[in-house]
Amino acid sequence: MELRQLRYFVAIVDHGSLSRAARVLHVAQPALTQQIQQLEDELGARLLHRSAQGVMSTDAGKTFYEHAQAILKQVDDAKSAVMQSTDKPTGTVALGIPQSVSGALALPLLTAVRETYPEISLQLTEELSGNLIEQLKSGRINLAVLFDDGQLGAFAVTPLVEEELMFITRAGSRFAISRKSIPLSKAVQAPLILPGLQHGVRPRIERIVQGAGLSIPQVIDINSVAILKSALQADIGATILPVAPVLSEIERGELVAHAITGGGISRTIVLCSSKNIPLTNAANAVAQLVGKISSSLCSSGRWLGARSLLPQ
Repeated sequence: MELRQLRYFVAIVDHGSLSRAARVLHVAQPALTQQIQQLEDELGARLLHRSAQGVMSTDAGKTFYEHAQAILKQVDDAKSAVMQSTDKPTGTVALGIPQSVSGALALPLLTAVRETYPEISLQLTEELSGNLIEQLKSGRINLAVLFDDGQLGAFAVTPLVEEELMFITRAGSRFAISRKSIPLSKAVQAPLILPGLQHGVRPRIERIVQGAGLSIPQVIDINSVAILKSALQADIGATILPVAPVLSEIERGELVAHAITGGGISRTIVLCSSKNIPLTNAANAVAQLVGKISSSLCSSGRWLGARSLLPQ
């Protein structure tokens, strides 16, 4: 198996066509077809399905595509690590960030990287935390912002922020309260729009509620941040979440957040990298910048309900 075969295969999948991939790769189509055939023979599996509509991955091809991407990225990172200087880091850095954090962190970080390290290309991937964990393990991304659920032992972990979870409703909602804070026992009485149990914040809420001897009678499971916002706007219910995913709506006065007393609901946000795959100088530079920007957002109050865990 050769690296060029992996590059050819990834290009075909990305472009959905042998002819388009051949043009991009500057390779004759018969030669490209021959290399893919050799790859399929070596693997003992058909990777591509050809039809009049184009080329699609088989189930085996989809699995191989993820591994091929990871291998090619690690090769590129290795080249970059050798060539770049520590004073002027260059190269591509892939950073994964959960949907519920990107609203607070993504744009300030992207701006800071462009201003501080113009020769670094930052690729931001917004995904559910479970997907980010798999991508980080396989090497498809260099860094990931995750929630510390006590099961991140496979990664090098740097604590960033302790983020308070708040009771959030539509402005003028029938579930709204007049005070700045609400007891946990009262918050759980409202119909709560929450992410599914497979997402990090939900099990944490459930544990704290149960630990307080309470339960959540009415739950509306929604795994999309956009749909969750729409449900809040429609006044279907309230939610218990950090402020970051709905920060712009709160700033516009469309949603209102209240502190929760008697429960101490919060989550710890950390920056993770692989213990087995070395970071390039560029990735190290971005990691340091993530910490700096997170701390700055907390101290300035722009990351509402968040407290920096980094040494001052």
